[in-house]
Amino acid sequence: MLSFSLNAQDLIGKWKTIDDETGKAKSIVEISLQDGVYVGTIVELFRSPEEDQDPICNSCTDDRKDQKIKGMQIVRGMEKDDDEFKDGTICDPKNGKIYDCKMWIEDDPNVLFVRGYVAFFFRTQEWIRVK
Repeated sequence: MLSFSLNAQDLIGKWKTIDDETGKAKSIVEISLQDGVYVGTIVELFRSPEEDQDPICNSCTDDRKDQKIKGMQIVRGMEKDDDEFKDGTICDPKNGKIYDCKMWIEDDPNVLFVRGYVAFFFRTQEWIRVK
């Protein structure tokens, strides 16, 4: 059994998001502490030449509707609980859906596991720390 200790500083910083379906880098998300909870904002997008270079979230249904994806706060309300961060949400700007979220770091402090879920259905991505 491996044991680890996760502190708030471990989460704060910039992370490269990796698409769990394609394995390609999608964006850089900066996680920060804001009003006592952790939030994540897209600060850079990796787009192919044929894709819209400055897309907006047409599919979002909350205050992010028609907002530019670059600069969008996609992670909201994450709270530290022992060795993970949870009770927050994550928005997928590709489809506008909002999922419950939890995050944790295992053995490698440069890999953040990000899980978005609804009931028993979930997807987990690995985000890589940007140094």
